[in-house]
Amino acid sequence: MDKIKRIGVMTSGGDSPGMNAAIRAVVRTCAYYETECIGIYHGYQGMIAGDFIELNARSVKGIINKGGTFLKSARSKEFMTKEGRQKAFDNLKAANIDALITIGGDGTFTGAIIFNREFNFPVIGIPGTIDNDIAGTSHTLGYDTALNTVVDAVDKIRDTASSHDRLFFIEVMGRDAGHIALNVGIGAGAEEILIPEENLGLERLLESLEKSKQSGKASSIVIVAEGDKSGKNVFELKDYIDKNLPEYDVRVSVLGHLQRGGSPSCFDRVLASRMGVAAVESLLEGKSNLMVGLISDEIALTPLENAIKGQSKINKELIRVSDIMSV
Repeated sequence: MDKIKRIGVMTSGGDSPGMNAAIRAVVRTCAYYETECIGIYHGYQGMIAGDFIELNARSVKGIINKGGTFLKSARSKEFMTKEGRQKAFDNLKAANIDALITIGGDGTFTGAIIFNREFNFPVIGIPGTIDNDIAGTSHTLGYDTALNTVVDAVDKIRDTASSHDRLFFIEVMGRDAGHIALNVGIGAGAEEILIPEENLGLERLLESLEKSKQSGKASSIVIVAEGDKSGKNVFELKDYIDKNLPEYDVRVSVLGHLQRGGSPSCFDRVLASRMGVAAVESLLEGKSNLMVGLISDEIALTPLENAIKGQSKINKELIRVSDIMSV
């Protein structure tokens, strides 16, 4: 492999806190190793449009504490075509970009795998998604920040629930993975937690809420992942409880995109810095088609294909703890 002289960096898919910190780490690691760094705006769509900017150590000052991504993010239908990817490759070569660091989730990594396969173009992935649904890492960028954001929101909602003796169903992000719901449920003291990985069953939910009422709980919080296995959305769950447990005064709160915003936590800033350094160093060492992850607090490399295909496992111990805590 020829010596890598210019590395492109981009963010794609949903934004997550810590992406700016990761871009900063990539740019400054490139500067440290006297390698040029090129920012690519709007992800794969920016590659197709040739929307590039030269970055140096000073270009990324003051962004480590910023949520979102200053390189912007977009989904690209054109990149899903062979013609679109050819255009992206031609633009990278015209800009003398030798390798690519992609920050995003499974869709971003899928694109990187296909691009690498078609053009033998060196790519390294950094996992950036609040859902924590990527295998090969215990934490994705933004996950820790999202947990803290959601716990803070639930704490505020509980104030109202307690004041008015209400039951709140609170929907959190997690279409395919219940990591946010499970951890927030325990951290915020929820009475029940509904996640995609476990089918609690509506009957058990009723029994649990009835038991809570009998034990003297005047208010309750139920955390619902948007991909909950019951098959009912949070408003349908409210209707079900209204019908079967009319003694409850039920309210719904959908937290939505506020979970993806905000200043990244210290953990996410440090993680982004570690991952950015490892991504650049991996490319300079001739490695490719890998994702940088965190396993047992050590930086580890996983084939991109495994990161996508592998399911991030829910912690069964946390499910047991949540059951005990809900008495």
